[in-house]
Amino acid sequence: MPSIRFDFESHEGVKLAALLEQPDGEVRSAALFAHCFTCSKDIMAARQISRELSKVGIAVLRFDFTGLGHSEGEFANSNFTSNIADLISAAKALENRVNAPALLIGHSLGGAAVISAAKHLPTVRAIATIGAPSDPAHVLHNLGPAICEIEDRGEAEVQLAGRSFRVQKQFLDDVRAHNLDDDIAGLKRALLVMHAPADQTVGVENAAHIFAKAKHPKSFVSLDRADHLLSASKDARYAAAVIAAWVSRYI
Repeated sequence: MPSIRFDFESHEGVKLAALLEQPDGEVRSAALFAHCFTCSKDIMAARQISRELSKVGIAVLRFDFTGLGHSEGEFANSNFTSNIADLISAAKALENRVNAPALLIGHSLGGAAVISAAKHLPTVRAIATIGAPSDPAHVLHNLGPAICEIEDRGEAEVQLAGRSFRVQKQFLDDVRAHNLDDDIAGLKRALLVMHAPADQTVGVENAAHIFAKAKHPKSFVSLDRADHLLSASKDARYAAAVIAAWVSRYI
């Protein structure tokens, strides 16, 4: 079936842009994909993984967080807490279209977000993270020296991946206030941790921390030679194949 693009309302009433990848045949289950920090639903890794999973009967909804991609709202007003709320809204939108999500997939900061969101989504049976930080505040290293300006002035324009973003102090305060350890330990769902040993953006020690804190059932898969964004198509397809094989035990 063709991909379906649509909008749904966030917790704050703004329109978030979504894309639903549907299987050609019977829908076995449904999954929700959370993209990386300042990325969008349309980056290559998100596209490849969603499309590969749809081939094995899993409908996958990917969407743009508030203020990113084609979604409305101001990025400057968003934070880790709002990302979690966006995920909950996306889960409702997925349930209205197909089924409530049984699988959550999170890339980078999106991986931290799905871990925190899981306790609000009772239908979720399994969670897969890709290059996820063990602490949401890890993302602040991307801001570099601009952190001092944000602290002093309350906000600053920051260049991230060649684009300009306005970042406010509330974002810093919010990510610093979150501790994933309790959420990881209390998941009560199957967890798959995927990470590249040579990841230069989020070190593999983050995966080790998440894996150590999690209770069984849990699995770790090394994404050998992949970069943080899974920018090589073969790496994204491999990640999708591993997720599909692993999750078949739980959904």
